This record gives sequence, structure tokens and C-alpha cells, in this order.
Amino acid sequence: MAITLDDKLVVAISSRALFDFEEENEVFEQGDDSTYMGLQLERLETPAKAGVAFSMVKKLLAFNTTSSQQVEVVILSRNDPVSGLRVMKSAEHYTLPIIRCVFTRGAPPWRYLKPLRANLFLSTHLSDVRAALAAGVPAAQVYPRSAHATDAHPTEVRIAFDGDAVLFSDEAERVYQAQGLNAFQQHETDKAALPLPDGPFKPLLVALHRLQQAATPQMRIRTVLVTARSAPAHERAIRTLMDWNIEVDEAMFLGGLDKGEFLREFEPDFFFDDQTGHIESAARHVPSGHVASGVRNF
Repeated sequence: MAITLDDKLVVAISSRALFDFEEENEVFEQGDDSTYMGLQLERLETPAKAGVAFSMVKKLLAFNTTSSQQVEVVILSRNDPVSGLRVMKSAEHYTLPIIRCVFTRGAPPWRYLKPLRANLFLSTHLSDVRAALAAGVPAAQVYPRSAHATDAHPTEVRIAFDGDAVLFSDEAERVYQAQGLNAFQQHETDKAALPLPDGPFKPLLVALHRLQQAATPQMRIRTVLVTARSAPAHERAIRTLMDWNIEVDEAMFLGGLDKGEFLREFEPDFFFDDQTGHIESAARHVPSGHVASGVRNF
């Protein structure tokens, strides 16, 4: 039987999103490829520190058992193969069961997302994230300086999503941008019973929902919708999730309040939002990624 990833939750992740390679990256940014490779080779037996998305990846991989492999994590990196060797040795050090990797030595790696059947791509390169989103793959630019996840919830993968332009399309956001808050509220009230079109991260939410059905006492998923919407615009968002037959564990309709402090209390392993202002606020408290989609990003 041919090997396939079709039945798994597949996370493709860059080396800098999974591990803390910021010191090494400073050398790379100076444009000296050979010095960077030499530094990585020199540190080959020194495991890299955990990066921003490490907690989420480790917890997702904990869903796998000897009898059921439901999650696949693939390193998809602009690193060269020599530097990639250190990445894989670091994964081995932390006992992360990652067996697949692609290293492109500076070439855009996003084109391999489709063959990998990726449900999520995390990278520090905005251009790769934009290309992945354009190809229909949920993707986010990881902020390497984000706070790391707390250790307070070892048996839960906690993921927070913005609504418009992330889980949902930016249809309503376009109304808000063009006509203001009152028009937005009226638009959403008039269409309360009409589900919002799919956003770029709906496929990831569907995949997480499917994985949650296989949750065990040892590991489960907890999701939250964190949106600037407020009543009466909350109704359409909730009804859209109902139409998708997907439940989230919590929903926060903040009416424009700063999201960072609420996320600090929820303590997610990762937060996805389309607005850089929200991400910069959240990153002070929790691991965060920018979803470069929707009207605010063009």
C-alpha cells in the first residue's frame, strides 16, 4: 500500500518557528552563507532552544500512539541541508518524532505544501506565508520574539483564532472598512442567518475538530474564537460555526478591546490573527502568528 498523509493533520513548519535560531539568523542576515553554515556545523551537537511554536507541535504530536498516527509534523525550511542536520538533531534531542524534512537553501519552500497535504504552514518568512495562503494552505508568519506558551496545560492543545479574514472570509471586514461600524453592524444583523463564507483557516479548524473526536484523557484540543466583533454582530459568527457543525470551547466578542490581556488569561499554545496590531499586542503574552490575508493586508 502506498504511503500517504491524506488521513493526518499535517503541520509544516520552518526551523525558526520550531526552534530559537535567532542568534544564528543574525549571522545569516549578514549575507555570509558559508559563515552561517559553519556556525551551524560547529553547533551540530548543541540542541537549539525551543521556539515559539514548539509547545503546540509537541502537544499535537502527543496525539500519536503506537497504534494510531494522526499527526504529522514536517520541517519545511529555507535552511541548507547541513544546517538542517542540526534542526533534525535538535528535534531528536527533544524526542519529537519528526521523520520528514525539506531543506531548500534559500529557495521558497511553500511549493511543497500541496504534496505534503499540509493543513498548516508556520514560517517566519512573510513572502512564503503569502504564497501559501494564495495556494489555499492555512499559513501564518510566526513572530520569533513572541512569548512562549505556559506549561500550565500539559494535556490540552490550546489554539486561539480571530474570526474575520481568518476563520471566516473578510466579507464583513470589507463593509466595515468601506462604510464604517454602523454599516458593518447593520450588514451582519441583516445577514445573521446567512453563514459567512469560508476563511483561510477553516480547513485547519475542520482538521482540529476531526482530531478532537479522537481525543483521549491524556490529550485534548481546546479552541477559542477571539474577535473584535460585538453584539449584534456576534450572532452571525456563532451561526456560521453551527452551520459548519463545528464547536469552539470559548468565544470572546470584545468589541474592539485589546486582545492581548484576554489571551494572556486563556493561555493558548498559539494565536492566529490577520491584523499586525493585534498580533503585536498578543505576542507580549502568548505565541502568535500573522495571517496575511484579507483587505487589511493588501
